[in-house]
Amino acid sequence: MFSGYMGYYVITGIIALVSGLVSSRLKSKFNHYSKLQLRNGMTGAEIAQKMLIDNGIRDVKVISTPGMLTDHYNPRNKTVNLSEGVYHQRNAAAAAVAAHECGHAVQHATAYSWLTMRSKLVPLVNISSKMSMWAIMGGVALMASMKLGQTIAMIGLALYAVSTLFSFITLPVEYDASKRALVWLEQANMVTSQEYDGAKDALKWAARTYVVAALGSLATLLYFAIQILGRRR
Repeated sequence: MFSGYMGYYVITGIIALVSGLVSSRLKSKFNHYSKLQLRNGMTGAEIAQKMLIDNGIRDVKVISTPGMLTDHYNPRNKTVNLSEGVYHQRNAAAAAVAAHECGHAVQHATAYSWLTMRSKLVPLVNISSKMSMWAIMGGVALMASMKLGQTIAMIGLALYAVSTLFSFITLPVEYDASKRALVWLEQANMVTSQEYDGAKDALKWAARTYVVAALGSLATLLYFAIQILGRRR
């Protein structure tokens, strides 16, 4: 078995630290821009409804969901789910989040290729996220006593690679949604220049959480790949 899995724990610790710092910064940014009230007085829900209509989308519902930063677009039931704060508030942060989630709805409606690819991977990722680490750890434990361990570990590695691929495919999906949001907010005159800058900054930090997750997943994949392949006989 790996020497105490020390390398894995170090990587996990670094990822957790960086992720925590970025998440903390993101929350700080959203709290800051939540104080920047929109001059047009529209709520996040109203912003979302208008963006959908402006893009010719009338079969997507905007609903409120509990929690903070729990906002997401669900392509299965075509709903833009906005956290309670975003749904009801009238500030730059709420406008940014609402428009970003509608950006995903626009991607769905226009069959944006990266979103389509990401959606196709979801069923496999649901399996890999549950099974990959068990297969890797179990396979490594068995490698010293039987050849089957190598096969199990390699299967786990392949499953983890799917999750890593998914995290990288997510990046263009998220960045494109933010781009669509910002373009619409500006062109539709939804925000002032100051509000636009706030929305842009908030979305920039939101995107960085996905970057950290992707790089962390890649680092973990490479670590296990080196360990498993290095033990092949």
